[in-house]
Parts: sequence; C-alpha cells; structure tokens
Amino acid sequence: MRHQRKRHRLSRPQDQRKALLRSLATSLFIHNEIQTTLAKAKALKDYSEKIISLAKRGDLHARRQVLKFIYDLETGKDLCINCNDIDDKCECSEEKKMAKETVLRKLFISIAGKYTDRNGGYTRIYKLPPRRGDGAPMAIIQLV
Repeated sequence: MRHQRKRHRLSRPQDQRKALLRSLATSLFIHNEIQTTLAKAKALKDYSEKIISLAKRGDLHARRQVLKFIYDLETGKDLCINCNDIDDKCECSEEKKMAKETVLRKLFISIAGKYTDRNGGYTRIYKLPPRRGDGAPMAIIQLV
C-alpha cells in the first residue's frame, strides 16, 4: 500500500521526470519565475526548496550535491570575483576580475544569500486561467 508516500509522478518514467524537474529548476533559478502547469509547479516547489536549503549551507559538499539537481548553464552575465556583483553593479576600485555567471554561482551567491534568515517557503505559486489549447490548469511559480 502507498500510504503516506506522496510523490509527484507527472505521468512520466523516472528518468524523464528527473530531467524535467532538473530543467524546470534551472530555468526557475535563471529567470526567478516561470509559467508552467499546476502539477509541474507543485512538483517543482518541493524540488527547488530542497536545492535552496542545500545552497544556504554553502560548503563544497553542498555545491556538489546541488550539481546533481540542476544544469550548470551560463546566464549570459559577467560576475565580479572581488565583490560578487554583476558587471553593471560592480564598483570595485581594484582591478576587475570577471567570470561568467552560472546558475550554480547565482544560486549560492545571490539566491541563497537572500534567504539566510528564512526557514522555508522560498517559492510561491500563483494559479492562472486554464491553457487555451487543452484546458490544463496553469500556474506561475516564482522565488519569494
């Protein structure tokens, strides 16, 4: 019996489900909000909150664990190594050393830093009207 074994299966086999959640989480951390179906948003909420809790630890082991759950893509921005700010906001008087901002760096520097005093509830789900083509319930999931 499956008592107290809640799992969002999303009508997919395990490997496809993991790949889907991994790509949705990566997109969420890049854009800070995404629009998807309600079922996927509810599954992503548990998944992304676990990742953010790991990122709040900030140690090397947590980085390696998080890499199992997201794709480490470049966000298209440059990051100052001295002050950990994006290139536009950086006001270092020293010589600027720039590195490409990746999802992992953004997660550990800016997103986890935002939630240091928060114990959970890092994401929010807004329900939207059904999708026009097939009537699937839609939602926006965003970082608080």
